[in-house]
Amino acid sequence: MWPVLGLVFNALVWGVSWWPLRRLQEHGLHAVWATAVFFAIGVLVIGLSRPSAWRVVAARPRLWALALAAGATNAAFNWGVATGEVVRVVLLFYLMPVWAVLLAWWMLGERITPGAMLRVGLALAGAVIVLRPADGGWPAFDGLADWLGLAGGLGFAFTNVLLRQLATEQAPARALAMFSGGLILPSVLGLVLMGQGQVAPPPAPQPYWVLLALGMGLLFVASNMALQYAAARLPVRITSVIMLTEVVFAAVTSVWWGGESLSLPVLGGGALILAAAVLAARDEG
Repeated sequence: MWPVLGLVFNALVWGVSWWPLRRLQEHGLHAVWATAVFFAIGVLVIGLSRPSAWRVVAARPRLWALALAAGATNAAFNWGVATGEVVRVVLLFYLMPVWAVLLAWWMLGERITPGAMLRVGLALAGAVIVLRPADGGWPAFDGLADWLGLAGGLGFAFTNVLLRQLATEQAPARALAMFSGGLILPSVLGLVLMGQGQVAPPPAPQPYWVLLALGMGLLFVASNMALQYAAARLPVRITSVIMLTEVVFAAVTSVWWGGESLSLPVLGGGALILAAAVLAARDEG
């Protein structure tokens, strides 16, 4: 049961991360800065405990690509759930089966099977239902947060494909690359947006937000370690399905703590998107 509990813990941390992100934003720390702080903790922990990983990352350009994909994933997802409707952002993030099929065909040379086409069709149908306005009309993205959810899912699909390509690399080097990307890319993005006047600079240190950000950083490190532990001991199909509990945690807490409501279209579209993810997990396993 320990690997299963590790996966549930990982899903719980990501599923409720919207709440501390919003509290930090209320105290002036934008989600891109918060993401950089979270992953700086991971860089310190892994970099100090496994110093040899630095040399491996520096010598492997493909690990730089992994860092970029992981950084884009985390910056987009965290910014999306901090500012938008949590369940919509998470569901659009989990359109990953669509991107995974296309990226595996492009980067790994995998054939697109009828089963893969079915998964793509289910996921896209779910997205159409989720994005269709309540008063009817064509599906439409409702602000930046929806786009960020979509971009985060694309980044996550890239991350997964790259992890498959880099399966022979040392685990500490892969983890260091991913945490480094989660630190560097949001920091650069924050500086660019700050220069354009779209993001405020980080606020002066205050005990509340500093302690909350450091605590979340440690939780992200722990959840990553739990994921690594579980993924090495469970079949892919089991790991992927259990990780979908993140959607449940996000939905329950956004309704309970955030005052959001789950409409019938969101529930129906979400069911199709999750069905596509479950079928992808079964086929990969």
